[in-house]
Amino acid sequence: MKNGYLRKIGWPALGTILGILFLSPLYIVFANSFKTQKGIFTNVMALPFGEFFTLNNYIEAFTELDFIQSFFNSLLITVSSTIFIVIFASMAAWMLVRTKTKLSTVLFFLFAGAMLIPFQSVMLPLINIMGKLGLLNPVGLVFMYLGFGSSLSIMLYHGFIKNIPVELEEAATIDGCNTFQIFWYIVFPLLKPITVTVCILNIMWIWNDFLLPQLVINRPGWHTIPLKMFYFFGQYSKKWNLALAGLVIAMVPIVIFYFIAQKHIVKGVTQGSIK
Repeated sequence: MKNGYLRKIGWPALGTILGILFLSPLYIVFANSFKTQKGIFTNVMALPFGEFFTLNNYIEAFTELDFIQSFFNSLLITVSSTIFIVIFASMAAWMLVRTKTKLSTVLFFLFAGAMLIPFQSVMLPLINIMGKLGLLNPVGLVFMYLGFGSSLSIMLYHGFIKNIPVELEEAATIDGCNTFQIFWYIVFPLLKPITVTVCILNIMWIWNDFLLPQLVINRPGWHTIPLKMFYFFGQYSKKWNLALAGLVIAMVPIVIFYFIAQKHIVKGVTQGSIK
């Protein structure tokens, strides 16, 4: 009796409460993006009605963000970094899977261990080295994203590639394909589910990243959207109404992309976890 009551009433109620808790920050951001500064300070949780409602926040935020230029910078860096991560991580994972040596095992565990190293512990030496090489620019930033994003991507690809029959590659070798052709025309097309997963994870991370661009490309004309958002928060004043409107504008592209591609996440991860 108690189990039936818990299953019918208790768990749905708990799920509803947790859902409200998780969605409440989104409500706060979206609702207050339509309020004046005074309306936000008057009642954060209230709906944007009456004298506190305004659409000017979005117009001003769009202008102050220099959204077109910032969006282009974010898009260029995100897409370039993700393409390089996909290409190099998939090739590295394929060779690690197909090369049965102690060295390949050691390299795999090195990539796995690299995920445990906090970025904050290496950022100052990294910036110092990249500065000496003259790579404190968007090109250097893409190169650094390739390094930081490869470990997780290789792990995901590694598990997925184990499910691909090696007989396909042997047949391609008999037909006269070289190593590059085997990977590009036989293996890589089969990696579509996990490639979409890798793309989603890296795009969401790079698009929203603030710290690394702040250290590398914090110069006029190179600012990404997260960097531009920082200027809504001054030393003595904070433009919460514009910041929240700008945050909604910045979220729209990545949310649209996520909803289009989200069905591939579970498929890619589950297929990669089965040996």
